Amino acid sequence: MAKEKGEPGKKKTKLKIIVVIVALIAAVGMCTGGTSNDADSADEGSAVVQTSNTGAAGEDDAEDAAAQEAEQDEDVPAEYAAALKSAQTYSDLMHMSKQGIYDQLTSEYGDAFEADAAQYAIDNLDADYNANALASAESYSETMHMSKQGIYDQLVSEYGEQFTAEEAQYAVDNLDADYNANALETAKSYQENMGMSSSEIYDQLVSEYGEQFTAEEAQYAIDNL
Repeated sequence: MAKEKGEPGKKKTKLKIIVVIVALIAAVGMCTGGTSNDADSADEGSAVVQTSNTGAAGEDDAEDAAAQEAEQDEDVPAEYAAALKSAQTYSDLMHMSKQGIYDQLTSEYGDAFEADAAQYAIDNLDADYNANALASAESYSETMHMSKQGIYDQLVSEYGEQFTAEEAQYAVDNLDADYNANALETAKSYQENMGMSSSEIYDQLVSEYGEQFTAEEAQYAIDNL
């Protein structure tokens, strides 16, 4: 009988031990979870602080860049800035060449800027000289009815537009012109204003000292007078 009573007592003792172990495990788990959550919160806080600092640094960089740009503008003499403004106008509105703009800026009959101010303007000018040459070529074709060779010569002439050979070639290569029509308009002008004969008009149209149209273009003009 003593043995039978002893066995239930051992079972109760084992049960208590198991309960205590489970309680300890739960307590440890709570402690571990709390530590993890605290760490995550700390990480999030650090990220917020870091983002805030990065944003502040970005704003500071932008302010510094603006300040430097303003300082650079203040360092440019007023005459230099004025020369650059004039140069931009000559390029945008009159489609002038680089050399043409420089000459206009420094000419006593033009803007009369000092050479160093004009050079500053040329060096800092935002211009597409190929496009300028093409625009000038279009004007010569549409208003003066010139030949292809005549337009090219005018574009590169030191007494004309003073574009480079490459810029002038780009212009005539990309010009949408009807040279037959140009030759005819020129022939009509010779006939009406100078009373020239057909043969004289033809010679003037093809002459290297005249209009420099091709033989085919000149003949088209004579045939359609």
